[in-house]
Amino acid sequence: MKGQKIMTEVKRHVEIAGYGVCLPKNTVQFKDQTRHRVVENEETQLDLAEAAIKRALENANLSMKDIDCLVSASAVGVQPIPCTAALIHERVAKGLSIPAMDINTTCTSFISALSTMSHLIEAGEYHRVLIVSSEVGSLGLNPKQKESYELFGDGAAAFIFQASNRDKGVIASLQCTWSEGAHDTEIRGGLTSYQPKEYSEETKTNFMFDMKGKKILLLSARVIPEMFQEFQEKSGISKDAVDYIIPHQASRALPLVMDKLGVSKDKYLNIVSEYGNMVSVAVPFGLAYALDHGYVKEGDIIFLMGTAAGMTVNMLALKL
Repeated sequence: MKGQKIMTEVKRHVEIAGYGVCLPKNTVQFKDQTRHRVVENEETQLDLAEAAIKRALENANLSMKDIDCLVSASAVGVQPIPCTAALIHERVAKGLSIPAMDINTTCTSFISALSTMSHLIEAGEYHRVLIVSSEVGSLGLNPKQKESYELFGDGAAAFIFQASNRDKGVIASLQCTWSEGAHDTEIRGGLTSYQPKEYSEETKTNFMFDMKGKKILLLSARVIPEMFQEFQEKSGISKDAVDYIIPHQASRALPLVMDKLGVSKDKYLNIVSEYGNMVSVAVPFGLAYALDHGYVKEGDIIFLMGTAAGMTVNMLALKL
């Protein structure tokens, strides 16, 4: 029930110092669905990431000199080498020796990054970490695959997490992978499976995003309910006691999935119609959206949840 006091122990003491988002200026309409998408050669993934980071730093009243580690938590990088975090570092931290690294579990990269970095903050390795997710997935879509072509949007979201001496932070996290879904959501080309030299008119779809939506949905429906139950037991927080849930905005089937988990519509964020699936950006953007619109506030306990290619599923309980 909203506002109910939950006796839980924060295991990793972190708090949000600031956050920022950036959406492309251009929008595309698919009937009642809106998608923010970059115009090629006008906005880049690095442009979006840089803008989101600058807004997060401004929101926190900090500079990059106050950051101990920069993490890019994105599904698709800017180029194979170096890591995307290094290229973002060049934009926002050039001349500083702040470590930069990528953490990638595709759509749930932000949750994986927060889970991982909260351990390092709790251990004292870092005091303040900036996690940024940025995507321009629209550039890799296949126009002939209507389901995915009309689903995805672009954007970036950055959060700064810092060590806290208050009762705030990560209560529990859980990640599982069911690799029987590994080839149901993929881009095959570009690295060592289908190398760039193999690109041709005949093979170009291997270099585009390919999704078998129904197969992923069926696999999700089969495995997620049991994992969700395990997560509630691990965190000590039931779906009825948590204040709010921010799920990955995977598709318009989101209400079906949440209904199967027994979560009522007033307990979770659904902004698929307005923004679509922004891949790794969906969860941090959703968190920022919920904070900005007053759906969540300081002291609330929230679940971050999502499915990703692999198929990987992440869940994390966070006390704001």
